[in-house]
Amino acid sequence: MKKNLLFSGVIAFVVTVITATGIIKFYQPNVQESIKIEHVASTPAAKAVYTTNEEGRFVPLDFSVVAEEVMDAVVHIKSTQTYNNNNIAYHQSPTPFDDLFGGGDLFQEFFTPRNFQQRSPNRKRSPQVKMGQGSGVIISEEGYIVTNNHVIADADDLEVTLHDNRTYKAKVIGTDPTTDLALIQIKERNLPTLPLVNSDEVKVGQWVMAIGNPFNLNSTVTAGIVSAKGRNINILREQFAVESFIQTDAAINPGNSGGALVNLDGGLIGINTAIASPTGAYSGYGFAVPTNIVSKVVEDLIKYGVVQRGVLGIMIRTVDGNLKKDKDLSVVSGAYVDSLMENSAAGAAGILAGDVVVAIDDILVESSPKLQEVIARHRPGDDIEVKVNRNGKEKTFRVTLNNRKGNTNIVKKEHKEILSILGANLVTIDAALAKKLDLKGGVKVTELYRGKLRQQTDIRLGFIITKVDGQFVKTMEAFIEKLDGKKGGVMLEGVYEDIPGEFYYAFGL
Repeated sequence: MKKNLLFSGVIAFVVTVITATGIIKFYQPNVQESIKIEHVASTPAAKAVYTTNEEGRFVPLDFSVVAEEVMDAVVHIKSTQTYNNNNIAYHQSPTPFDDLFGGGDLFQEFFTPRNFQQRSPNRKRSPQVKMGQGSGVIISEEGYIVTNNHVIADADDLEVTLHDNRTYKAKVIGTDPTTDLALIQIKERNLPTLPLVNSDEVKVGQWVMAIGNPFNLNSTVTAGIVSAKGRNINILREQFAVESFIQTDAAINPGNSGGALVNLDGGLIGINTAIASPTGAYSGYGFAVPTNIVSKVVEDLIKYGVVQRGVLGIMIRTVDGNLKKDKDLSVVSGAYVDSLMENSAAGAAGILAGDVVVAIDDILVESSPKLQEVIARHRPGDDIEVKVNRNGKEKTFRVTLNNRKGNTNIVKKEHKEILSILGANLVTIDAALAKKLDLKGGVKVTELYRGKLRQQTDIRLGFIITKVDGQFVKTMEAFIEKLDGKKGGVMLEGVYEDIPGEFYYAFGL
């Protein structure tokens, strides 16, 4: 009994002490417990992730040094296009680049024949101005800048802004729509440049950086890896288009077009050109033209004024499992020769339909785009070694490449560049039409598309040009001769077959 009372007393004493202590703390609001805040001067983690270089040594994966080195050589390009939105008697679908990288036409209007007839050729409209923007890469201290053709196409004015905010007007040296590349130049010397490296040595999984001006956010750097090589996404609509893109997951957006894709040594491995996206903005995949193609295009534009393209003269398709089974092939990759074209360089060397091209000059060919890429680096007259698989056996042929006309001559700068600038197709009128209209001759506008005539005049289909700057032109050749190399204002004089009177159209070159 006494033990129970003693135990109960101890318990009561302990409870009383605890309760009293709690009450004291509750009624002492000015007494505060100290709070310890720890400030960490340095992170315990490593400052950089490590990777291995070509020699197998561990090196820091740090983008900051490379970014600082390459940004000075990447520029912002602003293109301005001015044109009259009048009497456009054609329907042109938007290009794959429209509204994506600033190369599309935001002011297209399409008129029905009825509306077209209601418009007078001389009725004036306010000129429309379209602003585009993109990027470019300085590749020469003399001011040569490589960019995409769709960035500067049809531009009346090009303005280049350097990383240090210096601004220059640029002129177009040449373009190559088949690769979507263009070369422009600014009047400056001793500029920072990016070295072009061998894009064949680029490996899938390799770290890369994309530098450009997306959404007018100048000098933006993103990082990723090479996701794939030799990609063909069918975005170029030229007849002899060459698509063998480097694919990357580095973020590329509208405005990055024409910018640099570099490795971690600061070497240029590609020119950013397109994205695969359902929204028009970055969704995981970007595509760049490999520098081995860029280098060839730039050299040709500087030396010849036009790109020299060697051709094998074969129709090809990529070998896959289905084609292997269908054709009973011995390989599961390569470029299958479907047929030989007329005056085929490959056929003259002994290559047959049914052969599979597996290598060019010891460069492995795993697909049709890769074959196109390798051949695109050569000019007419170049000799190459083509290795094919024929019925399970490999054979090597020495092939001398032709041009598209079937010979080995270097192609001269043709009139079609002038027509492309004008944005028109023209033909010499026949004798019957000339007699009907009482003309000595003339050149008829048969097609209009984006170019100077559409941008700066109200000219429409069917216009017959009889004079250029007051001088008679009777043939297409005479017309081209008048404009070849001309700069400044041009005055066209002529007539319409169905409208009385003479009409005049002025534009600038």
